[in-house]
Amino acid sequence: MSSDRRLSVIAAISGLYDFVVGALLLLIPLQVAGWFGSAPPSPVINANLNGMFLVAVGTGYFLPYREPERYRGYLWVMGPLLKGGGALIFVLDYLFRGSPIAFLLFAASDGALALLTLWALTTDKGS
Repeated sequence: MSSDRRLSVIAAISGLYDFVVGALLLLIPLQVAGWFGSAPPSPVINANLNGMFLVAVGTGYFLPYREPERYRGYLWVMGPLLKGGGALIFVLDYLFRGSPIAFLLFAASDGALALLTLWALTTDKGS
């Protein structure tokens, strides 16, 4: 599989992931908190704003999905930087603030997408 194709597939997966989580936080934030054993967001607008952010990030992945080489910068920022940083923050929050263990699912999914994106971005085009 070419580098461009790998990046397009990763952009599609990452975009869908962020868009769906964001939509859930916009539409049913209290239920999402319950699914993960977390206290309800207070005020609820905090979850809604996070949801809007994720919907925007997810929608932004359409650009590298269509033109991966042109939008490599978006993939660097939203993949290794944002998703990698997010994974680290989820783990640290679990370890030092006692957040629910279910939050480690986000650490695993964000971390996996960050590493997958990093791999695709650093793999030679010829491979």
